[in-house]
Amino acid sequence: MEINYREMGRRIAKRRKILNLTQEEISEATGLSNNHISNIENSHSIPSIETLMKVCEQLDVTPDYVLLGITKDSNEELVSQINQKLKLCGEKKLKLINNFITYIIDEDI
Repeated sequence: MEINYREMGRRIAKRRKILNLTQEEISEATGLSNNHISNIENSHSIPSIETLMKVCEQLDVTPDYVLLGITKDSNEELVSQINQKLKLCGEKKLKLINNFITYIIDEDI
Protein backbone atom coordinates (compact mmCIF):
# COMPACT_ATOMS: atom_id res chain seq x y z
CA MET A 1 0.00 0.00 0.00
CA GLU A 2 1.50 3.31 -1.08
CA ILE A 3 0.76 6.62 0.61
CA ASN A 4 -0.08 9.50 -1.70
CA TYR A 5 1.45 12.44 0.16
CA ARG A 6 -0.22 14.98 -2.12
CA GLU A 7 -3.65 13.59 -1.19
CA MET A 8 -2.61 13.40 2.45
CA GLY A 9 -1.74 17.10 2.40
CA ARG A 10 -5.03 17.91 0.70
CA ARG A 11 -6.97 15.99 3.35
CA ILE A 12 -5.16 17.87 6.11
CA ALA A 13 -5.85 21.24 4.47
CA LYS A 14 -9.48 20.35 3.79
CA ARG A 15 -10.11 19.24 7.36
CA ARG A 16 -8.37 22.33 8.73
CA LYS A 17 -10.58 24.55 6.59
CA ILE A 18 -13.73 22.67 7.62
CA LEU A 19 -12.80 23.44 11.22
CA ASN A 20 -12.14 27.09 10.25
CA LEU A 21 -8.57 26.86 11.50
CA THR A 22 -5.56 28.61 10.02
CA GLN A 23 -2.17 27.02 9.47
CA GLU A 24 -0.89 29.36 12.16
CA GLU A 25 -3.45 28.07 14.68
CA ILE A 26 -2.46 24.47 13.91
CA SER A 27 1.22 25.33 14.19
CA GLU A 28 0.70 27.00 17.57
CA ALA A 29 -1.35 24.07 18.89
CA THR A 30 1.14 21.46 17.72
CA GLY A 31 4.37 23.33 18.41
CA LEU A 32 5.33 23.00 14.75
CA SER A 33 6.30 25.89 12.51
CA ASN A 34 3.73 27.47 10.24
CA ASN A 35 6.09 26.77 7.33
CA HIS A 36 6.22 23.05 8.22
CA ILE A 37 2.40 22.81 8.27
CA SER A 38 2.30 24.53 4.88
CA ASN A 39 4.95 22.17 3.49
CA ILE A 40 3.00 19.13 4.70
CA GLU A 41 -0.24 20.43 3.14
CA ASN A 42 1.57 21.11 -0.14
CA SER A 43 3.36 17.72 -0.07
CA HIS A 44 6.80 19.33 0.10
CA SER A 45 7.49 17.59 3.44
CA ILE A 46 6.65 14.14 4.75
CA PRO A 47 5.66 14.35 8.42
CA SER A 48 7.17 12.10 11.05
CA ILE A 49 4.81 9.82 12.94
CA GLU A 50 4.97 12.15 15.93
CA THR A 51 4.12 15.16 13.77
CA LEU A 52 1.31 13.27 12.06
CA MET A 53 -0.20 12.34 15.41
CA LYS A 54 -0.04 15.96 16.63
CA VAL A 55 -1.79 17.19 13.50
CA CYS A 56 -4.43 14.45 13.67
CA GLU A 57 -5.15 15.31 17.29
CA GLN A 58 -5.67 18.99 16.50
CA LEU A 59 -7.86 18.19 13.49
CA ASP A 60 -9.82 15.53 15.40
CA VAL A 61 -9.23 12.90 12.72
CA THR A 62 -7.61 9.48 12.65
CA PRO A 63 -4.29 8.78 10.98
CA ASP A 64 -6.21 6.36 8.72
CA TYR A 65 -8.13 9.30 7.32
CA VAL A 66 -5.09 11.53 6.87
CA LEU A 67 -2.88 8.83 5.36
CA LEU A 68 -5.38 6.83 3.32
CA GLY A 69 -8.67 8.73 3.28
CA ILE A 70 -10.36 6.00 5.32
CA THR A 71 -12.99 7.15 7.78
CA LYS A 72 -14.60 5.10 10.49
CA ASP A 73 -17.73 7.13 9.99
CA SER A 74 -18.68 6.96 6.33
CA ASN A 75 -21.12 9.82 6.97
CA GLU A 76 -18.36 12.27 7.93
CA GLU A 77 -18.35 13.95 4.52
CA LEU A 78 -22.13 14.27 4.53
CA VAL A 79 -22.10 15.77 8.02
CA SER A 80 -19.40 18.19 6.90
CA GLN A 81 -21.49 19.27 3.89
CA ILE A 82 -24.55 19.78 6.08
CA ASN A 83 -22.52 21.84 8.56
CA GLN A 84 -21.24 24.06 5.76
CA LYS A 85 -24.80 24.62 4.51
CA LEU A 86 -26.04 25.38 8.02
CA LYS A 87 -23.55 28.23 8.21
CA LEU A 88 -25.43 29.89 5.36
CA CYS A 89 -28.75 29.85 7.22
CA GLY A 90 -30.24 32.57 9.34
CA GLU A 91 -31.89 32.06 12.72
CA LYS A 92 -35.37 31.41 11.28
CA LYS A 93 -34.13 28.69 8.93
CA LEU A 94 -31.96 27.14 11.65
CA LYS A 95 -34.99 26.86 13.95
CA LEU A 96 -36.98 25.23 11.14
CA ILE A 97 -34.14 22.79 10.43
CA ASN A 98 -33.83 21.99 14.13
CA ASN A 99 -37.56 21.27 14.36
CA PHE A 100 -37.37 19.06 11.27
CA ILE A 101 -34.43 17.07 12.67
CA THR A 102 -36.20 16.68 16.01
CA TYR A 103 -39.30 15.42 14.21
CA ILE A 104 -37.29 12.89 12.22
CA ILE A 105 -35.49 11.61 15.31
CA ASP A 106 -38.69 11.40 17.36
CA GLU A 107 -40.59 9.60 14.61
CA ASP A 108 -37.64 7.26 13.99
CA ILE A 109 -37.96 7.68 10.23
